[in-house]
Amino acid sequence: MAIYNYIALKDNKDIVKGKVEAADLREARDSIRKLGFIPTKVYEEKAKGDESENKAHIRRANLKKLGLQDRIDFTSTLQILAQSGIPIIESLMFIENDAARIKIRLVAKELRRQIMQGATFADTVAKYPEQFGQIYIGLVKAGEDSGELEKTLQRLLELQTKEANIRSKVIGTLMYPAFVIVLAIIIVLVMLMFVFPVFKDMFDNMGKELPWITAALMSAGVFLKTYWFMAPIIIGSFVGTCTFLMRWQPSKRKIDDLVLKVPLLSDLIQFSNFANFVAVLQVAYDAGVPIIECLYLANMTLTNHTLKTKIEGATLKVQQGQHLSVALRSTHVMPKMILFMIATGEQSGRLGDMLLQATSFIDKKLDNIIDTMTKMIEPIMLIVIGSIVLTLALALYLPLFSSYMMD
Repeated sequence: MAIYNYIALKDNKDIVKGKVEAADLREARDSIRKLGFIPTKVYEEKAKGDESENKAHIRRANLKKLGLQDRIDFTSTLQILAQSGIPIIESLMFIENDAARIKIRLVAKELRRQIMQGATFADTVAKYPEQFGQIYIGLVKAGEDSGELEKTLQRLLELQTKEANIRSKVIGTLMYPAFVIVLAIIIVLVMLMFVFPVFKDMFDNMGKELPWITAALMSAGVFLKTYWFMAPIIIGSFVGTCTFLMRWQPSKRKIDDLVLKVPLLSDLIQFSNFANFVAVLQVAYDAGVPIIECLYLANMTLTNHTLKTKIEGATLKVQQGQHLSVALRSTHVMPKMILFMIATGEQSGRLGDMLLQATSFIDKKLDNIIDTMTKMIEPIMLIVIGSIVLTLALALYLPLFSSYMMD
């Protein structure tokens, strides 16, 4: 998706300007017409530069993508140096020479080189969306335009730290069940490949028909022991299929819609998405970014396709003149407390303060959801492991019990 600037006619007389997010120029024009405007000029927003696009592309290709922690380290150092009154070029030179990771040093070197040739920091950063992301670029530009780059860097640092904390909490919650599932798979494979084949001769000598569960697991064990190389292939195929389904857009959209219907999991998805959304909205608004562009930047943080689509619809309504709280309420996905805070902020003229309060509320709510899920996961995992052990035990002992009863 790209951002397109447009100039259009409203009611065939008034000239309006704005931005829309679309996959191509045709889709951008269709989006503008849906707003009730007649597009007269539509063009993709691109970074300005003194050198040719081919040379810029070569330089970008030589730079590795910065991870979240890399951006935090880069922004933290830059913010500390800027707060100390050190010019941006000298700050970048320091990062270039002393950063812990080589890809951060290479990015700093390229930024310093272009700034020394006369480019601004914001325009230079805008040339590297893969390294920094559109949110970072948009906020840096707003900070530089307002003359508050130092404050913007501090806001960016807080925003990225918050994103890292949320990611860490969610991953931490999922680590335990993931570990248990992997352990269960290993136990089942060991039992099938090494334990069940040992009992095969004994069961065959009994001369009696085996229970279906024993026969099925025995056949699976013999197969895996003979064709042991199939085990990693089967596991790899399963993981690859799941990964493909999570990334393939048609299936991802269905999965994203489905998870929002699962109790508690839907709360985790919603609040983890809106935690980043509201945080970016608040930081961008405080940096002086127009509300429409704030929504575009915040919408980039949403990872759930269903939520993203509905918020995009709300953005179009705001662009048509609706109040932010009214447009977000029409999506029926935003938590009611957040909507109330946004509406209160709009009415009192303190939207920035209320967005900050909303961010704190979401953080506390997310912590409660994660704590609840953690407490629920433990007994669920015990039930899963217990069921697996019970199934394996029954498969082994049912023939023995049956033989004993017959005797």
